[in-house]
Amino acid sequence: MTRHSERVSLRELLRTGEKTLEGGGIREAQADAWLLLEAACRTDRQRYLLHAEEPVDPVYLQQYHSFLQRRLRHEPVQYILGEAWLLGRRFFVTPDVLIPRLDTETLIEEALRRTENGSRILDLCTGSGCILLSLLSECQAEGCGTDLSQAALAVAEENRIRMGLQARWLCSDLFEKVTETYDMIVSNPPYIASGVIPQLDPEVRCHEPHMALDGGEDGLALLRRIIRGAPEHLTCGGWLLLEIGFDQGAEVLSLLESEGYTETSVIQDMSGLDRVAAGRSRYV
Repeated sequence: MTRHSERVSLRELLRTGEKTLEGGGIREAQADAWLLLEAACRTDRQRYLLHAEEPVDPVYLQQYHSFLQRRLRHEPVQYILGEAWLLGRRFFVTPDVLIPRLDTETLIEEALRRTENGSRILDLCTGSGCILLSLLSECQAEGCGTDLSQAALAVAEENRIRMGLQARWLCSDLFEKVTETYDMIVSNPPYIASGVIPQLDPEVRCHEPHMALDGGEDGLALLRRIIRGAPEHLTCGGWLLLEIGFDQGAEVLSLLESEGYTETSVIQDMSGLDRVAAGRSRYV
């Protein structure tokens, strides 16, 4: 690795970053090396092309090496940079919340298809608030997000402020402190089976909050609780939409139907995998 005291160009530094991450077994080494360089050296593609051969400020050089060391320990890039992107929007993230993923875009898109102006939306296990805030950015609606973690709710509030939206947050174990009814309930709850978590990539296993991952012995513990509890908090004809694991579609659909939901369905993501389960309140 390049010594901090050496005067190196942006191009050389980027190459060093790529080689360092590749040598450390980081799968997306080139992409990650660029993202870290972009942040550490306050640059972008255009500036890089114009100044690639110029020496890097020692302060930026030190910052880049610090970022690389963190990434070599499999700390996700999103936590290093403090931001993640979802549906073209940037969200503040910390290790207190799950990193927003492309999988969740399917849930948001399906919710938008069923949302009308003036709707009231409840987002359970809100984490960073990315689901609720994405919905409120696209439609005229009221929203409340709940989470058992006060630290997660602080992240959600920071995102709300940055996006200039109105939303409420409630520290609650699912419906524990929810007293109102809503036209739609959405959730990306923990749905990974406990025994699978030790097999996950180190980026997830060692850095993301286990409380937001662990869905119990079969991965369905939180999903069952939500499906059973939601009707009491849904208006007549209200929708429940849940992000699920790729192999949970049939079981979750059966749970929805056994609880009397109507218009039940499982929606696939862009990869053709089961990703969202939907059902309408039984009180229609």
